[in-house]
Amino acid sequence: MKGLEQYPVKVLLALSKSIAGRSDFFHWLLDAGYPQLAAFSNAVRGDDDAMVWLFKNNYAWLAILSNACDGDNKAIDWIRHAMTTVNLRFAMACQKDVDSLKWLLANKWGALLFIVREVQRFLKYQEKEYTWPYVMHFGGHHRAIMQLEEWSNALQTPPKTLNPNE
Repeated sequence: MKGLEQYPVKVLLALSKSIAGRSDFFHWLLDAGYPQLAAFSNAVRGDDDAMVWLFKNNYAWLAILSNACDGDNKAIDWIRHAMTTVNLRFAMACQKDVDSLKWLLANKWGALLFIVREVQRFLKYQEKEYTWPYVMHFGGHHRAIMQLEEWSNALQTPPKTLNPNE
């Protein structure tokens, strides 16, 4: 499975601006045929609806990558086993792993480093906002993923067939 490395540099740079909160780049991603990256940018910013959209539209890997960027160990393990090294290093770099930052730089993934910088900025902002004593926490991405798992399991369970003798 490929990951972020499948996208042209121009698109990755637009993604970094979308994550930074630039709605013009968000809309550019949508109009240019990259709705999955527009949803990913919102998922990184904590949008549960974007996470649901990613799962429902066969971009679960981007939803999981978003969680890995947040430091979710299960998501990081999944990426380690199911995706390329580039994506694992990207997720780890978002968590300020110095070796991963150096690896991305040494392997000329500068466009991903722009995204890493924006993810780190948002995570820092989010951390600051969540320390405010009047903020309520409702479960975030984990809640959305649990709902999606229930929805997915319900779809996979075969419907009961009616027995004419009953």
